[in-house]
Amino acid sequence: MATTVQIPATKAAKRIPMTSTRKTALVAGVCYLITFISIPTVALYGPVKNHRDWILSSGSHTGVLVGGFLEVIMALACIGTAVTLYPVVKRQNEGVALGFVAARVLEAVMIFAGVVSLLSLVTLRQDLGGAAGANAAALVTTAASHVAVYKWTFLLSQTLMPGINALLLGSLLYRSRLVPRVIPVMGLIGGPLLIVGVFATLLGQHSSVAGLAALPVVPVAAWEFSLGVWLVVKGFKPSPITVAIDAARTPAACQDAAV
Repeated sequence: MATTVQIPATKAAKRIPMTSTRKTALVAGVCYLITFISIPTVALYGPVKNHRDWILSSGSHTGVLVGGFLEVIMALACIGTAVTLYPVVKRQNEGVALGFVAARVLEAVMIFAGVVSLLSLVTLRQDLGGAAGANAAALVTTAASHVAVYKWTFLLSQTLMPGINALLLGSLLYRSRLVPRVIPVMGLIGGPLLIVGVFATLLGQHSSVAGLAALPVVPVAAWEFSLGVWLVVKGFKPSPITVAIDAARTPAACQDAAV
């Protein structure tokens, strides 16, 4: 009587390794999602931004410290998005890809400058805010100047630069088709409007903050968030760029598997 012999599954049946482009997309997507960690700073910075005598008052300054920490993380994540995506998008246009990296680094530098301006107020509040004989008027003026520095760096770093980044990276992703085109289209529409709103504010049209500069924030934020989610969940769409990158790493991967 013939018997059927079952060969046990061996360890040779290994999991298919994640491709190089999939890893890149995952890291870039996570970095993009981390950039939204600074949203709570709108509330955390409220007391120091909205009360001119905050530096003279007593109470906790933990909110400012936590807000600064969150913005530092966001700034580092901004650099992470550009550095991670550069090896991929440079295959579409190296000059534009390099410009995106430079813009992201500049954005992070200005974010750090804004954080320093507020954290220095914490030091002044601790050392001089309640000190006897301190010049209250001078402290309030100093605090107002530091807050003004933060507001202007915020306008240039977290409002202007996202618009520029949307144009640079959005054009690369739209032409390369690495993600569905509807995603970069949101950035390509919102980016120019955001830039116009910022320059209108710089030229003194402060009413534009609630109009031109505020409304385009929605499509730009939607573009960055949807890009992050797509890269984490789906990764890059198959394209000549992804095929070339994965093919370049295939020989090394095959050698490792053979060993």
